[in-house]
Amino acid sequence: MPVPAPGSQREIRRRNLSRVLYAVAEHGPSSRASAAARLGLTRTAVSTLVDELLRGGLLTEQGPESSGGGPGRPGTALALADSGPCGLGAEIGVDHLAVCAVDLRGRVRARTRVESRSRDSGPEATLGRLGTLVDEVASAARTAGLRPSGLGVAVPGLVARGTSTVVRAPNLGWHDTDIASALAQATPGAEAGPPDSEAGPSGSGAGPGASTPPLTVDNEANLAALAELWLGGARMPRDFVHVSAEVGIGAAVVLDGELLRGTRGFAGELGHTPVRPDGPRCACGGQGCLEQYAGERAILRASGADEADPRGPALTALAERAASGEAKALQALDGAGEALGIALAGTVNLLDPGAVVLGGTLARFAPWLLPSLEEQLTHRTAAPGSLPELLVSQLGSEGPLLGAAHTAVRAVLDDPPAYAARR
Repeated sequence: MPVPAPGSQREIRRRNLSRVLYAVAEHGPSSRASAAARLGLTRTAVSTLVDELLRGGLLTEQGPESSGGGPGRPGTALALADSGPCGLGAEIGVDHLAVCAVDLRGRVRARTRVESRSRDSGPEATLGRLGTLVDEVASAARTAGLRPSGLGVAVPGLVARGTSTVVRAPNLGWHDTDIASALAQATPGAEAGPPDSEAGPSGSGAGPGASTPPLTVDNEANLAALAELWLGGARMPRDFVHVSAEVGIGAAVVLDGELLRGTRGFAGELGHTPVRPDGPRCACGGQGCLEQYAGERAILRASGADEADPRGPALTALAERAASGEAKALQALDGAGEALGIALAGTVNLLDPGAVVLGGTLARFAPWLLPSLEEQLTHRTAAPGSLPELLVSQLGSEGPLLGAAHTAVRAVLDDPPAYAARR
């Protein structure tokens, strides 16, 4: 039998270290014997891998395994470390900035959120504020015994595949903005390195000696969909379309458990699908786009809300009006659901997904959106039989931020040796 090349041996080791971590992450505290049985590896091999992960601070021993360890004395239960690496997630919204730190067990250990009118202040000032918030959360994480291993940033715009550049973000008014270099300038001592395909969906690795962790930048809808996939449990199918609303409409497609990105990384721009070609002009330059009928501003405008009112209170008031049965509020939400159904029908016909997931503000208003949305899908879906399952996100508006942080966490789980090399 040929002897594997050294590179192949390193890859096998990396893959098996990752498999052990995921086995513990997915099944909870497990003994070496339990992990070996699940993975189809020998106990000796798993024990060697576990010892390396314990030394690297990625696993911890918790005492005797409660069950499932087989006959004889129970093995020692292994769990993901609650200290050591954590993922930082950041979200740039039209009217807010948010940052959080998530440990390997998926728990949010530190977070902050501030109001920020990003469109009015421009990218330089906005990213300067974001850099300050990232530093604050990273400091809080370190105080809790955590070590930031990566930073994911969610943005409401098009991010060029394999880069950290926001090519276009109409609702922010940003064009060709390099998040990595801007954050490096905002954080003293940090350097942005060249694009690194291993850093995540699109990213830039931090330069040698940089004070900031490796960076990943992605569209907020993509990260929200990944959060649903990773955190949604058994309820989530392997094929689904995730659609969410804030100021605009974002969407992402997951096929066989993988995010569909497109050639340039721009797949999923459902919000700029024309539902009425002779409709109002959109910020993207088109007419009658879905955002003009189902985005937050569009729904509030159709409901008769004062456009000068702050976004949060206005949405709360709209939900209260709808719950009380007010006709104009119900009419606005019914119209938004109809527009969503028209736009999604084409996607359903093209991709045949197992589910459509409503996230963000759409999840909040799902009780009033779903009837007209489902009606449009029923009339416009070509394939016979049942429609895709219509699901409401359990993460709501938290999806993009959690997806950004978990992207950094999963980079550690995917490649433990790379994390160890950066320590």
